[in-house]
Amino acid sequence: MRHRLAAVSAATLLCLAGTAGLAEASPASMHGPSAMVLTITQGSDAATGTVLRAAVLSCGYTAEGTHPAPRAACDALNATEGEFDRLLAAPDPGRVCPRRHDPVTVTADGVWNGDRVAWKHTFRNSCVMSATLNGNALYAF
Repeated sequence: MRHRLAAVSAATLLCLAGTAGLAEASPASMHGPSAMVLTITQGSDAATGTVLRAAVLSCGYTAEGTHPAPRAACDALNATEGEFDRLLAAPDPGRVCPRRHDPVTVTADGVWNGDRVAWKHTFRNSCVMSATLNGNALYAF
């Protein structure tokens, strides 16, 4: 499964690079490119779990990819300033979740402002994930 996920991620980034015009002569900003594969996986290990959902996000001069709201997701990504743990900083205090253990792992794999990123976080269950991410557009797919 690990090789399958890596192959899917690599193939997706290659397809995105081919369609996103990364070979343009002038950069869109003073930062390097940003292109991510985002996943939500059932299980505590993203490499062996079952991928429930995945999206590709490219943030440059334009926001594009398979993410349903790429501009909002790019804005949320930029708000982290490369510190993806900041996505976990504003949980919904009014949300009550069951204590059952049914882990869900989110990942972000790719490049952010020209730097390689490989981030993951595992939640106790999908309710805790939803409450912790609290509507953040990056994982709203």
